[in-house]
Amino acid sequence: MRKLEMSILQILTEDARTPADQIAIMLGKSEEEIRETIRRLEEQRIILKYPALINWQRVDVDEVEALIEVRVTPQRDHGFDAIAEQIYRFEEVRNVYLMSGGYDLLVMLKSQTLKKLALFVAEKLSTIDGVLSTATHFVLKRYKSQGVIMDERTEDRRLQVSP
Repeated sequence: MRKLEMSILQILTEDARTPADQIAIMLGKSEEEIRETIRRLEEQRIILKYPALINWQRVDVDEVEALIEVRVTPQRDHGFDAIAEQIYRFEEVRNVYLMSGGYDLLVMLKSQTLKKLALFVAEKLSTIDGVLSTATHFVLKRYKSQGVIMDERTEDRRLQVSP
């Protein structure tokens, strides 16, 4: 990957709303070259989406978020990929990662209620052939996400000066 492409990806990762003309100025390139490079990165599916990071704790929405550790038996000729694909096709699932360590897959999902999440694990996830066991962990509070502190305190951090 060229240096220009990497620089554009880093800028867009930091702030996906950075306009092409500003990126051009930052990198000393023409706006047209930046637009063309971004278009090519989108066509190659290197850039997939431009997400916003939302602090859902400040929004009056009841949702349950969970991380589920999944132990599986890899399938012949497909390894973990076939089971991972079955899992990531469920609407509730947000992320699926192949992991090293005590479990094989990490599944992250959101649900409207604890009951719906429990039903997902019991009726959908655990019934997949090759799934050996699951361990569910609920997100109680998010402190930092994607490098952003969610509730940074605005208190005065200056040292006190005493007479």
